[in-house]
Amino acid sequence: MATRALIFDFDGTLADTEAAVLQSWQEMFRDHGVELPIDVWHTVIGTQNTAATMFELLAEHVAGIDPERLRPSMRARVRELLEAEGPREGVLGYLDEAAARGLTLGVASSSSGGWVHGQLDRLGLAARFTSVETGDVHAAKPRPDTYLAALATLGVTAAEAIAFEDSPHGVSAAKAANIPTVAVPNPITVSLDFGHADLVLPSFTAKPLAEVLELLA
Repeated sequence: MATRALIFDFDGTLADTEAAVLQSWQEMFRDHGVELPIDVWHTVIGTQNTAATMFELLAEHVAGIDPERLRPSMRARVRELLEAEGPREGVLGYLDEAAARGLTLGVASSSSGGWVHGQLDRLGLAARFTSVETGDVHAAKPRPDTYLAALATLGVTAAEAIAFEDSPHGVSAAKAANIPTVAVPNPITVSLDFGHADLVLPSFTAKPLAEVLELLA
């Protein structure tokens, strides 16, 4: 069945926001005299549990942590780190090729709508996506709900779509929705296991979209 739609995870896939978020958490932990274990970070990538898990971990080492007091500075630091960051290399080429082929585009993210829409606006990508499904409206990954919602909004079946993900949790969500899935790890997730993906690419520049469509046809 011919591919009619592409659905992208946002954080770490369309844009490498995860590096900024990780750095901001690492800085916060160090400000409190604690190191953030990277293996713990890997367990929350692609889910909606990041902040809660990080604050719980920090509270295990530092008494009297007030998450509500720390959140504003944390968010400000992430935005500062992202000011000069654009889409991941090769993403714009994929989006342009998709448009030329008449494919519709969606986003399926565990992050909040405010975050995803704001970042898509910042990157100048908002108008390209017909569907933006987020974890504050649907159950977050590894549940398939954001992907199922994207399929419904785009009006395509799972077999007519391809999902692009950067984390094992995200791949699990897309596969649970029966969508053929391409893993494109970023520097933070590259060491993780993507054996359940249909195709793994080291970057969006590794293969043109035309070849990916042919491989997953």
